[in-house]
Amino acid sequence: MFDIGFLELLIVAIISLLVLGPERLPVAARAAGRWLGKARRIVRQFSQEVDRQIEIEELRQQLKEQGESLNIEEDANKIHQTVSQALNETASEDQSSAIAQASTARAFDSQLNKELSTNQRTTARDKPDDLAS
Repeated sequence: MFDIGFLELLIVAIISLLVLGPERLPVAARAAGRWLGKARRIVRQFSQEVDRQIEIEELRQQLKEQGESLNIEEDANKIHQTVSQALNETASEDQSSAIAQASTARAFDSQLNKELSTNQRTTARDKPDDLAS
């Protein structure tokens, strides 16, 4: 900041002692110290705020660049196609399963009908004819 050496500080201290006197010098030194502290805090806060603003601007620029590179509609279409394919596959699997179940049910029904007709013939042969007597 300032290029002040020890000799310059010593000269300022001697002049201050002569001008203010030993009674008012400590009070003046405290006030000067407070002013310097406040000035440093203000400078530090200002530089931190400038740094934050620069970082925010860089982040905005990065987001803008990334936003331009993204195509949300294209991504939504890809997701829609994937979901549609999955639903179609599930529907075709369900349809195949239903066809297989129907085929099994028909085979079971025909087997049951055969057994029933066989049982009816056997019962009809074993049954005595009441009309013949």
